[in-house]
Amino acid sequence: MMNKQPEGTSELYSIADELLAVANLGLRYSKNPYDRERYEKVMAVGARLVSVIDKQPFEDVLVRFQDNYGHISPLVGAEAAVFRDNQLLLIKRHDDGLWAVPGGMVEVGETLTTSALRELREETGLDGTISRLLGVFDSRIWKSQLKSQLYHVIFEVTVLDGMPVVTNEATDWGFFGADKLPSLSPGHAQRVPFLFKLMNGDIKAPFFDDPNNLDS
Repeated sequence: MMNKQPEGTSELYSIADELLAVANLGLRYSKNPYDRERYEKVMAVGARLVSVIDKQPFEDVLVRFQDNYGHISPLVGAEAAVFRDNQLLLIKRHDDGLWAVPGGMVEVGETLTTSALRELREETGLDGTISRLLGVFDSRIWKSQLKSQLYHVIFEVTVLDGMPVVTNEATDWGFFGADKLPSLSPGHAQRVPFLFKLMNGDIKAPFFDDPNNLDS
């Protein structure tokens, strides 16, 4: 059984991520020694917060985040939404035993579409073609359990033939309707029902987080 993280952990990661982003950005461009000293203190505060959450030595966490310019800007992930007969393809993840849309981090040198198709192939054995962009989702708004802010870019993918297979990255797979969803991985519990609304035309695609309407 998985150990559930305490309530508020996601918010603490978000706070630490903002501190580390400010610190790395300041240290990247600031030449003033007094400002750099302040940014180093901000870096230490962010690293100390992560070390407490993860129960890891402070020094190890600090080294991991120093000169890490990935913390200047949000990360990007790409996902492939495959629908058949109004059912969505989901895979059972190795890491948490929960279900998710096939997808993962975009690698350097890839386009977003290339990444989505690669992840689909690696996790299900299926090859497909990109049909359209369904939406871009901010992990902080959509409750993804991540230590860093991430944009989920989700494409509708058409697979003409073949069936999924179990792979090194997924222990099971299945097609599920909106009314019979399995236990979903954090973030997917919010996004997957929303994908059905996009596919059915209840909400216009491509979707994006409207800064003037985030509460809805």
